[in-house]
Amino acid sequence: MGEYAAAAETIDGAGMRVATVVARFNEHITAALLEGAQRALKERHVADVDVTVAWVPGAFELPLVAKHLASSGACDSVICLGAVIRGDTPHFDYVAGEAARGLQEAALATGVPIVFGVLTTDTLQQALDRIGGSEGHKGEEAASTALEMIELLRRLAKLGDPSVSAD
Repeated sequence: MGEYAAAAETIDGAGMRVATVVARFNEHITAALLEGAQRALKERHVADVDVTVAWVPGAFELPLVAKHLASSGACDSVICLGAVIRGDTPHFDYVAGEAARGLQEAALATGVPIVFGVLTTDTLQQALDRIGGSEGHKGEEAASTALEMIELLRRLAKLGDPSVSAD
């Protein structure tokens, strides 16, 4: 049996259609996540015309719009970007957990990769470290994950075609 993996850095995204849903809450963080995702998509040849961006109020609203986009047939993957920073109330636990659960349910229901690019940090500094600081750029990583999942699902779809090599 062949190996069904490709390094995200080697994937050519030409012809791949990607939607990005971005939470406005903590926009100073989420806008930077979006910039990183867009930069990574462009570097991998995803055309501007093949990228859709939708803004939602907060991370809690990501799953509904992600599912809508995934169900539309207009995209091959949906990247969801947000930033939930722990405060002094249990709000963090409810929002972060429900966003993650909702995004997973949407991916499983639609069969379209939905990437969880939501920062869940204890402090603002931890969030800043993840948008180009000491922890890399999670927006870029989310875009790479989206392309890798599109490529993987395309390869898996060809399993029944004997003329296609898996590796």
